[in-house]
Amino acid sequence: MLVLQGTIPFEIIAEQKITMWLFIYHLITPCFIFCLAEEGNKGYGPVFEEQPIDTIYPEESSDGQVSMNCRARAIPFPTYRWKLNNWDIDLTKDRYSMVGGRLVINNPEKSRDAGKYVCVVSNIFGTVRSSEATLSFGYLDPFPPEERYEVKVREGVGAVLLCEPPYHYPDDLSYRWLLNEFPVFIALDKRRFVSQTNGNLYIANVEASDKGNYSCFVSSPSITKSVFSKFIPLIPQSDRAKVYPADIKVKFKDTYALLGQNVTLECFALGNPVPELRWSKYLEPMPATAEISMSGAVLKIFNIQYEDEGLYECEAENYKGKDKHQARVYVQASPEWVEHINDTERDIGSDLYWPCVATGMPIPTIRWLKNGASFRKGELRMQSLSFDDAGMYQCIAENKHGIIYSNAELKIVASPPTFELNPMKKKILAAKGGRVIIECKPKAAPKPKFSWSKGTELLVNGSRIHIWDDGSLEIINITKLDEGRYTCFAENNRGKANSTGVLEMTEATRITLAPLNVDVTVGENATMQCIASHDPTLDLTFIWSLNGFVIDFEKEHEHYERNVMIKSNGELLIKNVQLRHAGRYMCTAQTIVDNSSASADLVVRGPPGPPGGIRVEEIRDTAVALTWSRGTDNHSPISKYTIQSKTFLSEEWKDAKTEPSDIEGNMESATVIDLIPWMEYEFRIIATNTLGTGEPSMPSQKIRTEGAPPNVAPSDVGGGGGSNRELTITWMPLSREYHYGNNFGYIVAFKPFGEKEWRRVTVTNPEIGRYVHKDESMPPSTQYQVKVKAFNNKGDGPFSLTAVIYSAQDAPTEIPTDVSVKVLSSSEMSVSWHHVSDKSVEGYQIRYWAAHDKEAAAQRVQVSNQEYSTKLENLKPNTRYHVDVSAFNSAGYGPPSRTIDIITRKAPPSQRPRIISSVRSGSRYIITWDHVKAMSNESAVEGYKVLYRPDGQHEGKLFSTGKHTIEVPVPSDGEYVVEVRAHSEGGDGEVAQIKISGATAGVPTLLLVLVVPTLGVLACSGF
Repeated sequence: MLVLQGTIPFEIIAEQKITMWLFIYHLITPCFIFCLAEEGNKGYGPVFEEQPIDTIYPEESSDGQVSMNCRARAIPFPTYRWKLNNWDIDLTKDRYSMVGGRLVINNPEKSRDAGKYVCVVSNIFGTVRSSEATLSFGYLDPFPPEERYEVKVREGVGAVLLCEPPYHYPDDLSYRWLLNEFPVFIALDKRRFVSQTNGNLYIANVEASDKGNYSCFVSSPSITKSVFSKFIPLIPQSDRAKVYPADIKVKFKDTYALLGQNVTLECFALGNPVPELRWSKYLEPMPATAEISMSGAVLKIFNIQYEDEGLYECEAENYKGKDKHQARVYVQASPEWVEHINDTERDIGSDLYWPCVATGMPIPTIRWLKNGASFRKGELRMQSLSFDDAGMYQCIAENKHGIIYSNAELKIVASPPTFELNPMKKKILAAKGGRVIIECKPKAAPKPKFSWSKGTELLVNGSRIHIWDDGSLEIINITKLDEGRYTCFAENNRGKANSTGVLEMTEATRITLAPLNVDVTVGENATMQCIASHDPTLDLTFIWSLNGFVIDFEKEHEHYERNVMIKSNGELLIKNVQLRHAGRYMCTAQTIVDNSSASADLVVRGPPGPPGGIRVEEIRDTAVALTWSRGTDNHSPISKYTIQSKTFLSEEWKDAKTEPSDIEGNMESATVIDLIPWMEYEFRIIATNTLGTGEPSMPSQKIRTEGAPPNVAPSDVGGGGGSNRELTITWMPLSREYHYGNNFGYIVAFKPFGEKEWRRVTVTNPEIGRYVHKDESMPPSTQYQVKVKAFNNKGDGPFSLTAVIYSAQDAPTEIPTDVSVKVLSSSEMSVSWHHVSDKSVEGYQIRYWAAHDKEAAAQRVQVSNQEYSTKLENLKPNTRYHVDVSAFNSAGYGPPSRTIDIITRKAPPSQRPRIISSVRSGSRYIITWDHVKAMSNESAVEGYKVLYRPDGQHEGKLFSTGKHTIEVPVPSDGEYVVEVRAHSEGGDGEVAQIKISGATAGVPTLLLVLVVPTLGVLACSGF
């Protein structure tokens, strides 16, 4: 075989006579060709394993170098070189170094090193170029040092704080805003939005709480750098809040997106109240991958497709007005291979059509490189291939969005015919009366000419015999006379070869008992018969298929079973037949030589299939019209349809009320009634026949009914109480299903009892059920009539029943008397007082604070109006405290009593008693401990408390003693714990404990003394 890649110069370096030169040439050439053929079989041209990628080098980087990767496999090992902006890079300069194919640039400079890089890889089989990679230099300048001007805005008016980011590259910044200090970032909500397009902060309507200093915080993920601007003071100007219509300030532009990318559109509006934002696609449903976030301000379309292209609309609305914005999204695509080239071998002298097809938007252009040099454009066709055509080829597809490469090697092959790798079969079987194709596939280049013989007879094309172009021999209507030895001869300009096989005839396979049509009902069993005759020397198998798909008996064993007990019988049993089992069954009896088939139909009767093509039309506030197409009746007429609906209120599908109420089986439309206005619905339809109810249809597209004025009034209207000069009105907010429209809210009406004129206020938050009216002229405990109704953008609903409530009371004016304070310990004191006479008092507040603290830091304890005293706990030892008492009600706090000063006791001893011995004497234990000495800042020891309790329990018997010893009884059962602690006027000190038990019962009655060392096995806490 001869395999040549590229142009290989052949030189005879000798100065001899022409005759000698010709002799050497004819002698060496076969050996030379053979060697190249062997090398060609083992070697191959460069194949990229890693190519350079676009790189951004931060201008402020301390790395001092940047690298571009390139790696290819090839035999023999390839060489590498690099190009910058299509000029060869001088790799001998110190600025560059190479590790394999990896290019390292030391101390990169923007003026010299920015540009497009290409890696070029070569070996003896050819050259390939890598895809282009751009080296860019990234930067993010600081914000200007000038102070930002303060922004004054009236409350209720929208505001925009400009970011004005500094110069930067690349344009991939992300934005956040600081409030007052780093790292306190403002939380974004329905009222505040930060555009990731320009970085500006938008506030729909300014509130007093927005006061502060704001700074734009900018981050560049490409160079991992962040900067922030000078602070902008925002000063809300107090004013009676006014309402303003929606005004869209963040408007997305016409957007060009690449197929498969994620697209983000921004839309935000100023207004008071805060506008609701809604997204839609003009005359089309929203993409399935669309996701709305940031309280409606951001629409993201994930993995965008061509069908997502279109006109998108953002609508902002509050009850004062609405605003709309539209822009178009165009979907284009980078080049992508439909068919790319692969390594290919072609016979010398043959033709080559190398398909290379790419898709994209705009449609990509195709060009070719051969061994790294420009070759052709468009389609590649070559005729009469020679060795010069061998080499490395690259098909390049490009449009304005990108460029892709497909690389492959073309080898040109020349060899005489040989059957070594693919000889003819020695024995060929053919069925009587059937057809046989005897293949002849030698390896040869160029393609050989074929001829056949049977025995010594040369075969030619006839009515039963045909020699195909690929060398195969076809014989039809096989008879016994066709048996014998067949030889295929192959010959080209480089040699000839032949191969022989023997043809033998077998008996044909025939279906003798074919399957019959069967009609069953769902759940029954069905049998399909199939019996065949065949050549007794061959094995027979049966294959069953349903509608052209072979049945897998292992996977479908629950429903399909074959009769394998009787030879030549392929009977099929179908158990518990389901609708999916209906169709045409084919039985194929097969041997290694031939096969025979027969078919029959299985009809399955059952419940109807799901209806299709549901369309929702004529959408009104409480009704919609549905149309659908009939599903399969499964051989039993459909008797009726049931329509079901579902909303976000429940995941359960519910039967819908319809007109007509009974939908007969011949109908394909109906009206669904009694729907909730302005509610999102899905619908599905279920068909029924005499054999049962079928599967439901696919859900319809979600729709929203038209809006309508509310028809339900809020319930539980009441209120009263609150702070001084306030009227608090409460009600039960209506759930979402009763909103009936957009811009839902409440109108609260109230008036003093006996007056005619009602005052009205609007509450725009649908989830709030409370309104507080403040009026400094409002007398306390005044009777008011109140009522509440709902409203939306379609109108007002009915008022609730009128309720009678009272305005807030005045805060108490009396001062609690006879306030006294008693110290209980170092951390506790009790406070007592006499009640005031005001009947409106709801309770009393006790304030206390350390003398060295400010009064504003006072701690507070509140008790009901039934209490005359309380205990203050967790106080600091030996500390002076100020204490006062005041009465309070729902309107506020009364004046405090006179302040009482008192000092807590010193702290109890911090030292634990050290238990030095435990002595058992008869039925008693004698426990002894060292005396505890108090420190100078601790209360003196007045005695000791001893708790005797069962182990694992907290309750026990408490003893008090002034001694350093105590006797306790020996436990009758289990273990007991003895706890010892010092006692003082400042309280109880730290505890020490020891475990004792009656485990020595059975020891002879005598005095048992056990002296326990200080560091013995006592279970003393803290030792």
